[in-house]
Amino acid sequence: MIASWQPAYVGIGSNLDDPAAQVAAAIERLAGIRLSQRVLVSRRYRTAPFGVADQPEFVNAVAGMLTQLDAGSLLGELRAIESAMGRVRREKWGPRIIDLDLLAFGRERREDAVLTLPHPGIVERNFVLYPLAEIAPDLEVPGLGRVTELKGRVGSAGIRLL
Repeated sequence: MIASWQPAYVGIGSNLDDPAAQVAAAIERLAGIRLSQRVLVSRRYRTAPFGVADQPEFVNAVAGMLTQLDAGSLLGELRAIESAMGRVRREKWGPRIIDLDLLAFGRERREDAVLTLPHPGIVERNFVLYPLAEIAPDLEVPGLGRVTELKGRVGSAGIRLL
């Protein structure tokens, strides 16, 4: 645990079992994470699948939080929510009932076996950058640039407001 409040951004996605309802349920569960506050939530987007193309479309959103947890502990809380909602990790980039990704945590940069910050691939994923730009357009993603500038580099193909 860390003493001060740190901003954290969480990507939320689902493409199984009523994805819009799954995303809404996950957003509600984020509000219950200990030593944390859910502050902002983007609108929901319907998005084309990333990686494995032969699967249903996703619903995606991003939540902004303040937390006194360290990044690893917050990731543990996100994984616990995924498990409680029935997430089973089978196929990379495959269908999923819920996916909670820690996108950025304060100014932290790290890469280890458990966690990479900022989240790898953030600069190429419009399903992350569009909702993130709604709630944190001026966020400087450590080592990568400002969210609005990053969003300007990705296209809008396969993404639309729900």
